Amino acid sequence: MNVIDESGILAISTRLQRLAEQLRKEGVLIYKANNIEFEPKWFPVIYTLHFKPLLSVVEIAAEIGYTHPSTISLLKELEKQKLIRSKKDKADERKRLIMLTTKGQELIVRMKPVWEIMKAAAAEITDTQNNLMKAIIEAEEKLKQQSFLDRALRLKAEM
Repeated sequence: MNVIDESGILAISTRLQRLAEQLRKEGVLIYKANNIEFEPKWFPVIYTLHFKPLLSVVEIAAEIGYTHPSTISLLKELEKQKLIRSKKDKADERKRLIMLTTKGQELIVRMKPVWEIMKAAAAEITDTQNNLMKAIIEAEEKLKQQSFLDRALRLKAEM
């Protein structure tokens, strides 16, 4: 065991980042093994547009939980890959509406069976009770109620 692993809860952010990196790297390999050129970082936008075919940039940012600038950066990459396109909203010229291109829709058709395999593999990793996802959801909900910073400041004041 290394120092980070031994530090327990103190290194939770580092451990989650390490886990996410490993899943992302291997996700790329899974897509490649299925002859799909796809970056896992594109997943939240592509998946969201699969279920909600026409969204504004602000709506996509809210759906995926990213900041507006991060979302714009991701959208630019996807536009460059010709997986999405945008059009101006007729009701509000300032608003851009984002949708999948035909290439993006065709990609989803090819990815759906791979997503099922990935879900099954992830279920094996997180166990049959899905405890990891339950813990993530619980942590996210608690952070919505009170931020990590606010909790730390409150605990410091109580000491």
